[in-house]
Amino acid sequence: MITADRLHSVQEYYFSKKLREVRGLMNQGKPIINMGIGSPDLAPSPEVLETLRDSIMDTGAHQYQSYQGLPQLREAIADFYLQKFDVSVDPNTEVLPLMGSKEGIMHISMAFLNVGDEVLLPNPGYPTYASVTNLVGGVPRTYDLTLENGWFPDLEELSKQDLSKVKLMWVSYPHMPTGATATKEQLKTLVDFALKHEILLVNDNPYSFVLSNNPTSILSIEGAKDCTLELNSLSKTFNMAGWRVGMVLGKEEHINAVLKVKSNMDSGMFYGIQKGAVAALQSGPEWFEALDKVYTQRRELMFQLVERLGCTYDKNAVGMFVWCKLPEGAAPSEEFIDQVLYDKDIFIAPGTIFGSNGEGYIRFSLCVKEEKIKEAIERFI
Repeated sequence: MITADRLHSVQEYYFSKKLREVRGLMNQGKPIINMGIGSPDLAPSPEVLETLRDSIMDTGAHQYQSYQGLPQLREAIADFYLQKFDVSVDPNTEVLPLMGSKEGIMHISMAFLNVGDEVLLPNPGYPTYASVTNLVGGVPRTYDLTLENGWFPDLEELSKQDLSKVKLMWVSYPHMPTGATATKEQLKTLVDFALKHEILLVNDNPYSFVLSNNPTSILSIEGAKDCTLELNSLSKTFNMAGWRVGMVLGKEEHINAVLKVKSNMDSGMFYGIQKGAVAALQSGPEWFEALDKVYTQRRELMFQLVERLGCTYDKNAVGMFVWCKLPEGAAPSEEFIDQVLYDKDIFIAPGTIFGSNGEGYIRFSLCVKEEKIKEAIERFI
């Protein structure tokens, strides 16, 4: 049986392949420390777990659920955005829960892209933007992000290009993988750019509450709803990556377009997971303070490890990663991380998996317990 042509446009996800190699080394007895993956190793709050447990006895808990999610979940998302971002959205028309924000990338692309439509993608950036664009027949067009420009696009230079075929633009602030943030003034320039060129702007925003003193939503910018959608997730903020709870927010007509795709792709999120998500979104300030305390301690240790490798980094970056520039004269990123993997039994992500502008960089995940980071440091003594 011959596979579909669209499969020729994508490769197996890097981490899918590389982790097989890492598991193979572990099976050989190698003491591998995995610092490559941003999968939270901490648990959700006890309130979230108790809510999930208690909800499974509710009437109708095991039936199909609404494609739009429970009203209580949409209201909790709207309340969260109002309290944390000062963004007002209508929970009935401007919020759509998702089974993880990653599925939202596919749904949005299917809802708005025709074959041949162009999509502006960050380089470096989340690889799924490009793979989904290819799968739906869109044409990826990368725009450069550089350290010199604060990992923010040169919109003036982009405006000089022919953008007549561009339908979507993906941005991610706080930025993955670099941890760079954007000011409200910068976000406004993005919104103005999208309005001017009639582009649907999508901000992927799952890292606002990890080591960030100033959580920001692009929807707080005046006029943003006319041209912008925002994706968010409970995976990082509430240690619920495996629960697959995300959301997309924006203008009613844009949300309805995404819903038209989503309603043909699944049959609703499990009731208990939705109830747990509501409890998570209602968490008090002590939750965020405790989370940041853990990640702050881990990051200070990770900085020590990074310095052992002779790398440089931005202490002000946010999120659950440390993005590092390799020292002068170092091997290329993928060769460098393989040397560390096979010589020191430590797996680090190479910057190149996020685009060509990631060459010369590596990325460490903070989803590693302190004792493991200390053990990694000792391997370089």
